[in-house]
Amino acid sequence: MTSPLSGFSGASAASSVSGADKEKSKNLGDKDTFMKLLVAQLKYQDPSKPADSTQFLAQTAQFTQVEKLEGIVDMLKGQQLITASSLVGKSVEYMDAGGAKLTGTISAAKLNGDAEPLLRIGTTEVPLSKVMEVQENQPGASAATPKP
Repeated sequence: MTSPLSGFSGASAASSVSGADKEKSKNLGDKDTFMKLLVAQLKYQDPSKPADSTQFLAQTAQFTQVEKLEGIVDMLKGQQLITASSLVGKSVEYMDAGGAKLTGTISAAKLNGDAEPLLRIGTTEVPLSKVMEVQENQPGASAATPKP
């Protein structure tokens, strides 16, 4: 019997991936894909040579690790949003895309997909990592001003 996974290995598999498939291949680490691969392996195994039980247990343990890591990632995203939202209303010093130091007051925070949180300062969205200093909001602070 042939396996649906045969014929793909290492670099040859990566080089045969089309543009649309490249986006899907970024998510190969998710638990659904892992489970599909495990089920396919069991479905297409040679009945006269069943899978080694230690390999099966190792793969099951890997699946559990993938699930736990996804839980940690979700928890970290939530923590990032809490951290970013706690800065709303605070005056910050940040570096813009051109490298200039600016100051302003954060009016909103949002998650940017899988990337880091974005903070809205005036009409500009600033990644959390660009914030260099956080201060209590000062009366009369402007939305985004150059810092001398």
